[in-house]
Amino acid sequence: MHIRQPPPSPADGSHTSVVYVIDDDESMRLALRGLLRSVGLLVETFGSTREFLAFPKLDAPSCLILDIRLHGESGLTFQRELTSSGLRMPILFITGYADVEMSVRAMKAGAVDFFPKPFRDQDMLDAVAEALARDGQRLASEHQLAALRSVYGSLTSREKEVMAFVVAGLMNKQIAAQMNLSEITVKIHRGQVMKKMEARSVPDLVRKAEALGAQTYRTEAP
Repeated sequence: MHIRQPPPSPADGSHTSVVYVIDDDESMRLALRGLLRSVGLLVETFGSTREFLAFPKLDAPSCLILDIRLHGESGLTFQRELTSSGLRMPILFITGYADVEMSVRAMKAGAVDFFPKPFRDQDMLDAVAEALARDGQRLASEHQLAALRSVYGSLTSREKEVMAFVVAGLMNKQIAAQMNLSEITVKIHRGQVMKKMEARSVPDLVRKAEALGAQTYRTEAP
């Protein structure tokens, strides 16, 4: 059995956007492939959810065009499975049945859009562009958070403690009293925290702590 390989990454190491299509109708898969490729998008098509799950996904802005009625499968059920598994790419549903109740259920479960067949090409292209932009923002946020967690992990336990007190609004003298350290020592640790966390100011450090969910010590000043 031939196993499809993911497309090669560009030479600069970046990844282009990719649209995944799951539809058991080959003619629809070919039509969508042609439409999306006509505007320069990378497209991967699948006849079943099983094929899609087995295919390596690029770390790139992505979206999934999913037929809501597949042979022996429900697109809505698969949507829930993807959500439970942590795969968070936006989903656009297509269906050959004008089912209002089903479309409402899909949208409530997080679908970006719902298209009864036949749909206007431009409507699909607009929805795909919006979905890819949304996923690009999500990926950028996740990458920034991962980098922030890595930097926070480089702090010593004492630096993390000092950071927590700083974020809680305590001055060096108050932190020194709380930690039974000299003010000079606290100042050194505080400087290391600001440097490692690449924080331009205390408010900037607070924003980063909130993004991390880092523990803060709201101890009353002595």
